Amino acid sequence: QVQLVESGGGLVQAGGSLRLSCAASGRTFRNYNMGWFRQAPGKEREFVAVIDSSGSSTYYANSVKGRFTISRDNAKNTVYLQANSLKPEDTAVYYCAASFLWSTSRRDYDHWGQGTQVTVSS
Repeated sequence: QVQLVESGGGLVQAGGSLRLSCAASGRTFRNYNMGWFRQAPGKEREFVAVIDSSGSSTYYANSVKGRFTISRDNAKNTVYLQANSLKPEDTAVYYCAASFLWSTSRRDYDHWGQGTQVTVSS
């Protein structure tokens, strides 16, 4: 079992940057692949990025590739999402999630945080 708590969201101007963090409890964090998802008002929750349990493999949605970077520190039980060159369309609640599967589908993720709001103004 793992519990997740996101932080780092906020209001930023277009072109700015934010670093989101997701702190996990439990000694099993290092066994999970970790994903970031986001949900804008009136839209479905969508995949953003995933990193494998060791941190050696990553995968991104086309919409964020080249602008966002996912990373993790297993010693600190934390996964990060560095978001650069932010656009108004990046505005959403961002969630981290844990899965034993390598997946971009939210249905494959068993544990979720409560989310952190990111708002990008134009």
